[in-house]
Amino acid sequence: MIKTKQDYIESLKKQKLNIYYKGKRVEDVTAHPALMPHINAAAKTYELALQPENEDLMTATSHLTGNKINRFTHIHQSVDDLIKKVLMLRLISHETGSCYQRCVGFDAMNAMYSTTYEIDEAKGTSYFKRFVAFLKYIQSENLMVVGGMTDPKGDRSKRPSEQSDPDLFTHVVEKREDGIVIRGAKAHMTGAVNSHEILILPTQNMVKGDEAYVVAAAVPLNAKGITLIFGRQSNEERKHEEGIDAGNKKYGVVGGEALVIFEDVFVPWERVFMCGEIEYSGMIVERFATLHRQNYGACKGGLSDVMIGATALAAQYQGTANASHIKDKLIEMMHLAETVYAGSIACSAMGYKMKSGAFYPDPLLANCTKHNITRNIYEISRLAHDIAGGVMATLPFDQDLRSPEIGKHVKKYLAGVESVPTESRMKILRLLENMTGGTCLVESMHGAGPPQSQRVMYQRLGNLQQKIQWAKTLAGIDE
Repeated sequence: MIKTKQDYIESLKKQKLNIYYKGKRVEDVTAHPALMPHINAAAKTYELALQPENEDLMTATSHLTGNKINRFTHIHQSVDDLIKKVLMLRLISHETGSCYQRCVGFDAMNAMYSTTYEIDEAKGTSYFKRFVAFLKYIQSENLMVVGGMTDPKGDRSKRPSEQSDPDLFTHVVEKREDGIVIRGAKAHMTGAVNSHEILILPTQNMVKGDEAYVVAAAVPLNAKGITLIFGRQSNEERKHEEGIDAGNKKYGVVGGEALVIFEDVFVPWERVFMCGEIEYSGMIVERFATLHRQNYGACKGGLSDVMIGATALAAQYQGTANASHIKDKLIEMMHLAETVYAGSIACSAMGYKMKSGAFYPDPLLANCTKHNITRNIYEISRLAHDIAGGVMATLPFDQDLRSPEIGKHVKKYLAGVESVPTESRMKILRLLENMTGGTCLVESMHGAGPPQSQRVMYQRLGNLQQKIQWAKTLAGIDE
């Protein structure tokens, strides 16, 4: 069982995944400078669970075995569980200033649990029993699971079965007596290169003719036929450098996303949890999306806290902290951060019990939470840029600061208040640059679905006709 950071790192060494970075095979993920920050961030989910002061948030009691487990492998059993999830995510964000990558698999498992229960109830299948067996294994070993939902999708105007290249959506190419064979890819997979298993889900609501594309299954990432291609991030090359230019060198930028390729990968039936049930494809997608959108006010609220602290420190270092407009902008940043956090708490507090016994956040409020993230994080970042100043984008290299010839000029002309070393000022500005640009903002926009997907859910869940009726009643309109 994986308990410590070192346990986790050793487990990754043993996997021998087929990973490519910049066109070259990665022999050891734990020795690669571009991958190690993401491993460090994920390792925090193991480290914090061993600290007594965090035990209540980071661990739970399995309703399946009665054993103490890491909360990232838990199925929510109460509103309290939903709220503790939110508190846990904000805590880890404070510790890492980055994505720690276990949320997607966590949410995929919770969505799969309730959906397979209802499929079995209606159709007499054995998916739920299979999934529970898989879940017990994940809990007992404390494995890291990447949730595999997003497909490349090809031509978005066409359905999966209409694509000229069928592999642009992950699909079943063969059904055998002992299992299935799948082909395709999953894109933007957060934490894939340092996870143990991938839990594949359908990527969208399917219709008749798309049956082959409705597949949910668990696959070890070192299975034959799987290739992972690491995605480039903003400031990617800085991970290879020493010094302060990386900004957050220990924990990276976002979540180490990868393109995961399946070339005729065999999956035994005991690890298949959906296979052709088109009428349930929309259900699993919506449930996963709701559970994942629940998170964003927590993790991004926590990251915003760090950004606010870094911005305030930058203002102190340059001598502007006491200006009234700086104070007002910091207050606005705090307001925006607490607003998104309140959304995560609200959708959790309004959660409810499902047929399977698992608890589920309020879907309308969860979508509202994620939609606010796509706006508020950009405004928080804009205010950080405003306060920190243009120097954040034009700082000299770390090597310039260390140079025997020109280091003295960097120290002299980039100094702020007299009591603060120039290096400290540069460090905090680099951290802000790292957290408020490029990949970080794109992930805030598109992670768990872009804004339009939340607006679609408003239309579905907003109960507009009831709102019209309330207005009619109060206005005395009887028709």
